[in-house]
Amino acid sequence: MKKIIIVFMCILMIGCQNVQVADVETHEIIDGLGRSVQVPVEVNKVGCIYAISGHITALLGEGEKIVSVTSGLKRDVMMMTLVPTLEEATEPKNGGSINIEELLINKPDVIFVASDIALNEAETAKLDKFNIPYLAVAFDSIQGQQDMVRMIGKVYGKLEEAEAYITYCNEKIDEISEITAGIEKPVNVYHSVNEATRTDPKGSIVEEWFNKTGMYLVSTSDELKFISGDYYASLEQILEWNPEVIFANENGVDEYILTDSKWQSLDAVQTGQVYMLPVGISRWGHPNSLEIPFAMMFAGEKVYPDLFEDFDIESEMKYFYKTFFDVDVSDQMIEEILNGDGMRIRKDER
Repeated sequence: MKKIIIVFMCILMIGCQNVQVADVETHEIIDGLGRSVQVPVEVNKVGCIYAISGHITALLGEGEKIVSVTSGLKRDVMMMTLVPTLEEATEPKNGGSINIEELLINKPDVIFVASDIALNEAETAKLDKFNIPYLAVAFDSIQGQQDMVRMIGKVYGKLEEAEAYITYCNEKIDEISEITAGIEKPVNVYHSVNEATRTDPKGSIVEEWFNKTGMYLVSTSDELKFISGDYYASLEQILEWNPEVIFANENGVDEYILTDSKWQSLDAVQTGQVYMLPVGISRWGHPNSLEIPFAMMFAGEKVYPDLFEDFDIESEMKYFYKTFFDVDVSDQMIEEILNGDGMRIRKDER
């Protein structure tokens, strides 16, 4: 009899749980892979297991709802200042796998993941087992990135705010494209992503914004090594490409390229045109950066100073961060963002 009562109670509890789930009002969201996902209309806790989803969440004024993150999100100093509660967020993603126990500590209403997670049956089985809706954030173009801003805007009921950001970005991108439209011979540039020889392939969002800024991304001219989801060039390839300008987006990589003996024959090193890209909410110009128009402004001023002499990047920064992140950036903060140094914590310092 005691066993029968226990079994009955378990069935009753399961039934109550199912009723509770069924009572949650949901709506359909189409994610970056074209999946139709039912997501709660009221979202109070989110997991941003792909960094840009956290930046977009902050952009939409919902940063305090983030309860789980990928570790890289906690390295952005400005982001952490904007959303100090991120310090308490769990970090359930280790390498390419989700630690479901860590994720369940705060059980988010929905999580945002990269396509590698969403396409991995072993990973999605963990999420499905505990009825955690997940949305893939996937794009390879400026338009695709903006679609992801819209998608996340729909999740929070902040589509108007999402569209305001998109409108601003497109206005600035169009303005820059018009400035550089008459360039007959684009300057050859190389973009270092995190590591000196990690770079961008043909068809990437980075190639797109460099092209719109009147530059030719040399890494798109050759086959690259594809290792664990990232693209790499050999030093021999880079020496053969001989870029006129180099942009790096990780602290210290610019200094390494400028001082290491193996890189000294490059035109960019010879002329000192190796630049660290600024770091704001995220690293400007990174494939997952929300600040692409500013990467374009910065690169344009460095490569084509005469064409961009009327561009006031500092005024644009003050407007952008105040309008979309409600942050009053001081002149000192602008200098820190443009220098990039100290705005992103090194992996070995966390």
